[in-house]
Amino acid sequence: MLDSLSAWLALNIGEQASSWFDYFTNGKHLAWYASVRFTLLAAVFGALLAVVFGVLGAAARRAGFAPLRWLGLGYTTMVRGIPDVLVFLFFPLAFEQTVEWFMSRRLCSAEELATAVNWPPCSAAQWYLSTTEYLIMACVSLGIVYGAFAANVVHGAMNSVPKGQLEAARAYGFSSRQIFWNFQVRQMWVYALPGLSNVWMLLLKATSFLSLLQIADIVQWADRLGAPNYSSRVGLVHPDWRWKYYFVLFLFYILLAILSERVFAWLQRRASRGLALHGEH
Repeated sequence: MLDSLSAWLALNIGEQASSWFDYFTNGKHLAWYASVRFTLLAAVFGALLAVVFGVLGAAARRAGFAPLRWLGLGYTTMVRGIPDVLVFLFFPLAFEQTVEWFMSRRLCSAEELATAVNWPPCSAAQWYLSTTEYLIMACVSLGIVYGAFAANVVHGAMNSVPKGQLEAARAYGFSSRQIFWNFQVRQMWVYALPGLSNVWMLLLKATSFLSLLQIADIVQWADRLGAPNYSSRVGLVHPDWRWKYYFVLFLFYILLAILSERVFAWLQRRASRGLALHGEH
């Protein structure tokens, strides 16, 4: 199909148009377009985990059990201060080497463990991760980092729920757990969504770190494709075009930001239905 379209362009528009079409549809460019899925998957599943961690973190901060409350406060306070890139480097590597440590205790001999100078101690304990496994760890890393931000947003939103409604629910005999999940969590979304939209934007930008986990994402492919190329065997000969490919990524992330704003505006309208908010008459 691509060959037919290239031939049609050459016949009706010119050889130059056909040449450009062949360049932008070669194997490397198709891999670049396909790598968009890694960015979108990491963003969506990282955001879902961030919401889960955020609600759990906010619930822990409000718990009556003091150690649990300290844990929630520590999570929301300390993790927010850790650079995103450091979590991306630390968590997957620490998890990978922890798994290899347990594998080495099962698969490596005592002599190999005693004389090892490299890691892992023996080849049998080497854990070879696929792109899918790295992507899962990237989603978890995003969830951990931005879950702390989400927890802070959710905690503030819970405090914004009118106290009178919670007292009325308590007067009707609802338990503390029922009040929390059925009233406070249900109503806090309308107050939390503006803050969560900011968290989503930050998480979306952090997906540009995927290449740190050996994932051939859109940023890594843009760097490869834009690098100076003087070999006609691999496509169009060109000097350093990286800034042009990065400009395309700018447009891509701007488009995602615009779409995200519209989605959050729709969610805000949905969450506000049937609720009487402060300042509304």
